Amino acid sequence: MKSYHTGIAALALFISLLFSIDSRGQSVSISGKVFDAVTKEAIGGASVTIRGEARGTSTDASGTFTLMAEDNAELVVSATGHNPRTIRLQATKLSIALTPSDNRLQEIVVSGNRTAQKRTESPIAIATIGKQTIQETKAQRLDFLLNQVSGVNMINLGNEQHEMSIRQPMSTNNLFLYLEDGIPIRTSAVFNHNALLEMNMAAAQRLEVIKGPASSLYGAEAIGGVVNLITQAPPVYTDGYLGVQGNDQGYRRVDAQVGTSWGKLGFIASGYYANQTNGPIQYSDFHKSASTYRLDYHIDNNTTWSNSVTYVDYKSDMYGSLDSTHFASRNYSAQTFFTYRKVFAFRGKSVLTHSWNDHSSTTATFMFRNNSVIQNPSYQIGSYHTGNKPSNPVSPDTATGNINDNAFKSYGLYLQHIQKFKFLDSKLVLGLNAELNPQTFNENFIWVQKKNANGFVNYTSYTSPDSVLANYKTFVTDFGSYADYEFSPFKGFRVITALRYDAFQYVFVNYLPGTLVTGGPSTVTNYGKVAPKIGFTYNYKGVGFYGNYSEGYVPPQITDVFGKTGNNTYLDPQTFRSYEVGGWLSLVGNRLYVDWSAYLMNGTNEIINVKLPSGISQSQNAGRTRHKGLEYGLTCRPAKDWLIRVSASNAKHEFVNYISSGVDYSGKEMADAPHFFGSAQVTWKPHALKGLRLSAEWQRVGRYFMDNLQQYTYDGFNVANVRAGYQIPHFEIWVNALNVFNEYYSTVSQVSVSGGSAAYTYQLGDPRALTLGLTYRFGQ
Repeated sequence: MKSYHTGIAALALFISLLFSIDSRGQSVSISGKVFDAVTKEAIGGASVTIRGEARGTSTDASGTFTLMAEDNAELVVSATGHNPRTIRLQATKLSIALTPSDNRLQEIVVSGNRTAQKRTESPIAIATIGKQTIQETKAQRLDFLLNQVSGVNMINLGNEQHEMSIRQPMSTNNLFLYLEDGIPIRTSAVFNHNALLEMNMAAAQRLEVIKGPASSLYGAEAIGGVVNLITQAPPVYTDGYLGVQGNDQGYRRVDAQVGTSWGKLGFIASGYYANQTNGPIQYSDFHKSASTYRLDYHIDNNTTWSNSVTYVDYKSDMYGSLDSTHFASRNYSAQTFFTYRKVFAFRGKSVLTHSWNDHSSTTATFMFRNNSVIQNPSYQIGSYHTGNKPSNPVSPDTATGNINDNAFKSYGLYLQHIQKFKFLDSKLVLGLNAELNPQTFNENFIWVQKKNANGFVNYTSYTSPDSVLANYKTFVTDFGSYADYEFSPFKGFRVITALRYDAFQYVFVNYLPGTLVTGGPSTVTNYGKVAPKIGFTYNYKGVGFYGNYSEGYVPPQITDVFGKTGNNTYLDPQTFRSYEVGGWLSLVGNRLYVDWSAYLMNGTNEIINVKLPSGISQSQNAGRTRHKGLEYGLTCRPAKDWLIRVSASNAKHEFVNYISSGVDYSGKEMADAPHFFGSAQVTWKPHALKGLRLSAEWQRVGRYFMDNLQQYTYDGFNVANVRAGYQIPHFEIWVNALNVFNEYYSTVSQVSVSGGSAAYTYQLGDPRALTLGLTYRFGQ
């Protein structure tokens, strides 16, 4: 009997072992790709582990992984900045999409120190506008996106032309740096305040904005802020879209993108064509075509070669601003009928990246630019005194102007090496760059015919170029080197130091005799500057602080130094010293996020734009200036279907020591510097009706002085926008109602005073516009 029970027990043990072996499954080779669910880009460095086990792997630069696992195992896939996923194996080849995380503390930025890092480890005021926001905003211009960032006020001058205000008054001066994938889109000495119209918005994967000086890494012009457009990488599978839109103000646009990957190669093409006819203002048509092509080749698991080109062709009527009579009477008839701006911009770069190991990588970038801006500018139309004598009366039928062509090419090399160390979890970034930029400038004088019509002065036509005003060439060389070292002496606390040196040389060759009209004599000018930065971040359980001291620097522009408005004198370089503190706070399970920054920036020899009595603008050094402010933002998700965003800034910009033409402006506030501007938005995406989105946005620009003596003010404006969209598989239909209450306003208002009388100019803001769009998407 005992042996019988022993036999039954042995049989039961044998059967249980069989089931146990079967339940464990067989070990098989699993391969797959991990990609972003929104951008469809590969996610390199994602962690792929077997649930309940210590072993796993990570994806390479193409998002690919291979792993041995049992056929009934569960994989846990995670990546910084994305929500993790758990997947039960049902196939040996996987496609795994990770959605971007709503946790702002996990947000990844690359502009803070030229490498990918968490936003909470970057001791600067930096903001990111992601792909989903770009897709939902359906922005016709970049200001619709950038003005969502606290402390940023991009001023619309019509047809994608713009000014900028980031920790500075609204300005056309070279205090802002515009990048594409971390590389400036223009050379330092040839700044154009309209430079962002040379961007291809359709190619944007995201936008990053640094507020405050960043010259310690990016060099000259990174003073008020830096805007970095990160281009879309090829998708892991075939993907793309075609979109069309039009509004009731004569605007039409087509956007398209297509990309795919096969083997080690990936390709993507993005572009759009925009056309404006019969707009609110007479003589305000424009058209723009922009396209970007990118080819990535993953040579091996550690080496990637990326090549891209961007081409922009832009033409706009330059109707200018409205005088006070036109603006007050809402008379939008043109005052000029021949002025224009043409822009041709070509950029190409080849980027080779190699990872030596998990702690070391090197990047080499070869860059080429070919740009030309040809214009008959409305702002250069000046009064002509009869007999060409200032004491004589202004001619009733004749004015002056010019046609100019400012062109340059660039040949550049950028090198960067990243080395990580176990010691204090530290990281060292070293970089070198060299650029050669031959630039040419030609300007021809024209006679402008004007006449009075119904009490208004209209500039109707011009004669063929009468004489050459300027004809020169400048060879601009820029050699820069920088180092960024950061370390963590204890958990949660990180120290960041950076230092950069730039050396500029302008070799100026004037093909005309040097005069007050044709520019200065041929000469060579050198500028050099060391720009330091030191800062820290501290993070503890969702609460963080940072602080930094940084310096910014920008040499004068070529046209300032050698052009006719420079009067053959040299403007001094501008230098800014900035002190900044800020922080962030994440509460209620990351449903509430608050960030803030406070700054004090002191400028010396700041170049400001002064409008002369003739109506022509001129740059002048402003002695010393002070800029201080508070920027703050809030993102709240009170319920799953709702999202609330608030972004705002309070600031004051003033002269500390500045005397011009015998007038002392010391202690006065600078013109065109609102004390407050901000925006707020509420978005509703009901889960009960998947694919629907509704949002309402409010933007406010507060009161500001129109002149530096604080005698004339503009009250600012409020604008409300409503957006709606509905998405089904492969299709989306959307409607944007911009300036829904039809606020009548000026985006920037200025005044020039001569002989006790004031002449006002206003830049008309967009009237109410209803835009209807349809998008077709294909791919996974």
